[in-house]
Amino acid sequence: MKKVIVITGASSGFGGQAARALARAGHTVYASMRETAGRNEPQVAEVKKYAAENGVDLRAVELDVSLQESSDAAIQKIIDENGHLDVIVHNAGHMVFGPAEAFTPEQLAELYDTNVLSTQRVNRSALPHLRARGTGLLVWVSSSSARGGTPPFLAPYFAAKAAMDALAVSYAGELAPAGIETSIIVPGAFTTGTNHFKNAGTPKDTARASEYKTNAYQGFAEKIQRGLAAAVPPEADVAAVADAIVKVVNMPFGKRPFRTHIDPAQDGCEVVNTVADRIRAEFLRRIGLGDLLTPRRHEGL
Repeated sequence: MKKVIVITGASSGFGGQAARALARAGHTVYASMRETAGRNEPQVAEVKKYAAENGVDLRAVELDVSLQESSDAAIQKIIDENGHLDVIVHNAGHMVFGPAEAFTPEQLAELYDTNVLSTQRVNRSALPHLRARGTGLLVWVSSSSARGGTPPFLAPYFAAKAAMDALAVSYAGELAPAGIETSIIVPGAFTTGTNHFKNAGTPKDTARASEYKTNAYQGFAEKIQRGLAAAVPPEADVAAVADAIVKVVNMPFGKRPFRTHIDPAQDGCEVVNTVADRIRAEFLRRIGLGDLLTPRRHEGL
């Protein structure tokens, strides 16, 4: 069934690939991004070109996830143009690389805003509509770093992704009675195929960061990067993340997995998540809330 979908942070990376893949699957897809009339204007042109050349319904929409007003306007525009919205893909995020100590508290707050608060803004814009309809799907693009192997120099990003994952889990139970499903996509480390590492932020306290380049830390950053790259098999294809999102969206109500892992490096996240999700389910059942594990199907939908 054709769905109306919005993807945050879709100017490139996982978001851009998922937007194109979902459009090819026959859905109406809004690739949201900020500065559509500025920095991302070339990406908007690419979206239009791709839609025209492939005969798909792929559209760019202005949505700055750091501003509630921008989120509200984008979601309302999508609803006005289609009469409804079916799926939100929470993909917007940013990575940083460097010693944790050298990042300022303000930098950590900015990263938390991009990776976590962005989802809250979009949810507050869209959930009243989805709850009123009694149906919908939230797809959260998490990270294996939330519970898997955690190499150094990525601490602020790991902490933000863990927070986003925890928020997704809590939302799942709260939205189930309204017929809204939750599916968490968990990509592992992909050191090629996206701009995550290439565009990663760096510490503002450069003096403090330089202290991690001397004595016992000489060559430390390079060692981490080599180790991560070596852990990813050469055949790993970042397009697998987009394919997983399409598969989840195309599944019928009640059949969607709570989590899908795409982790070529096998950092152990899937093992930990399997245990954590089972314990969550057992606890909810023990306190009489087991019905929150299954979204309620509303009559006529």
